[in-house]
Amino acid sequence: MSETLSQTGEFGLIHRLRNQIGRPASVVKGIGDDAAVVPFSSRKYLLLTTDMLVEGTHFTRKTPAKAIGHKAVACSLSDIAAMGGVPKYAVISLGAPPTLPTDFITQLYEGMQVTAKEFGVALVGGDTVKSHKIIVNVAMTGEVAKRALVTRGGARAGDWIFVTGPLGRSLQSGWHLWFTPRLAQAKFLVRQFKPSAMIDISDGLAADLGHILEESRAGAILDEWSLPLRDRAKLENALYDGEDFELLFTLSPGKAARLQRLQKKGHFFRHIGEIVGRARGLQLRAADGTLKRIRLKGYTHF
Repeated sequence: MSETLSQTGEFGLIHRLRNQIGRPASVVKGIGDDAAVVPFSSRKYLLLTTDMLVEGTHFTRKTPAKAIGHKAVACSLSDIAAMGGVPKYAVISLGAPPTLPTDFITQLYEGMQVTAKEFGVALVGGDTVKSHKIIVNVAMTGEVAKRALVTRGGARAGDWIFVTGPLGRSLQSGWHLWFTPRLAQAKFLVRQFKPSAMIDISDGLAADLGHILEESRAGAILDEWSLPLRDRAKLENALYDGEDFELLFTLSPGKAARLQRLQKKGHFFRHIGEIVGRARGLQLRAADGTLKRIRLKGYTHF
């Protein structure tokens, strides 16, 4: 009998589909990063990403419609930021019950429009269908200079690990609905430092760092005392909650030291660990120097 999705798991399914679909020769980067990367011009690549929000999983019927709209667009903006890119255009697919008040949809789109305009994105079309639950899907394009492209696969032993903001309790604090995509920080980083690897934290620090480690064929040590915690968050929240939408990135030691000296006003960059050899996996270092291995787990849909 075939495995069920719960047995395969979300990331197991992604690996299976990645092997099944492959990567056409014309594609620079396919399945396995925050956005797909395809040819565009002599100096730029085109970025393609999509994110889906489903009632009951990402929000409830009581969630303000404008907040849902903001989050729908902001999730894709965060993906573009993680690749070092600039967002450009988006199309929206909407599934909704026929009994849903039209005003809810109007406010939903108002939330999307405000956020899209703030970050220079044009909403240029989409599709609507009847569904039992509210479903919002955003497909977004972006551009990135070839020299500025950052993927998950460039981290090397000795690199320092950084994060752009506090972690944990995103759902309880409401941050998961009203977070600010870190496009400004990404722009600063790719222009001044060019990270060796970068990802946005959606599934949890441990899980998303795990994606960098898998693609980079590396291990990592996190310093427990350095992890920035959101108000009332604990270590477990920071490692595994997810929906933080901060950027997690790596820099060579020389670049990292320069960033420490040149912390840009208005930006937050916290050094939280280092990349090590692959055999060491993911470890957590306590204040007394002791190390313990931690699981590469986080939020999964199946």
